[in-house]
Amino acid sequence: MINYLIIDDEPIAHEIIEEYAENLEILSLQKNCYNVFEAIEYLNTNSIDLIFLDINMPKISGFEFLKSLKNPPKVIVTTAYNTYAVESYELDVVDYLLKPFSLNRFLKAINKLRSDIEKYNEGTNSVEQKTIFLKDGKSHHQIKIIDILYIEALGNYTKVYTADKVIITLEKLSSYLEILPDIHFIQVHKSFIVSTAKIKQIANGKIIIEDHLIPIGQTYRKNITTFLNT
Repeated sequence: MINYLIIDDEPIAHEIIEEYAENLEILSLQKNCYNVFEAIEYLNTNSIDLIFLDINMPKISGFEFLKSLKNPPKVIVTTAYNTYAVESYELDVVDYLLKPFSLNRFLKAINKLRSDIEKYNEGTNSVEQKTIFLKDGKSHHQIKIIDILYIEALGNYTKVYTADKVIITLEKLSSYLEILPDIHFIQVHKSFIVSTAKIKQIANGKIIIEDHLIPIGQTYRKNITTFLNT
């Protein structure tokens, strides 16, 4: 079951989404929100899987709201304007529905959502318990792959960043590409590999992971495009 929330200031938009969603038993409406403040209040005490999000709304836009969420659920943008498509994919939305959209287009977005969820579940089930050993001087550190934020090549060394420590090794950056699952890690610069699950935001040629800014190299922009479109 996919529990969803609609955030849109137009009642007709809610009616259309609900009408389309009734065709799919997997979708379960949890709340109708007509501004982001209602959504913030609801999300403070409830967990959902999907938001249908309008962009142009009073006082706070849909994107401003989305950027404020620490761990946002899946998002399908619904808007009458096509000028926000690039920014929406930088925020890792599932799909971009341009109003008025048909039932077939709606179903295509839901199929993409289900595919994303299945890929994530498959990858998570296999990677959650997988560990690797990293040699730091004379010590060997066993860390879970899922705990890695990003990896940085620095001269003759490679620095592996986790949430609570940095491990410096003599391994080449390319060696990590061979051992880490490509569904979870991508190279974004000649000196950086990042965990896709840890990406908070992509904007202005940089990736934000927690408080770290990671540059995107010109040669590796295609990797970002592929990641955003999968």
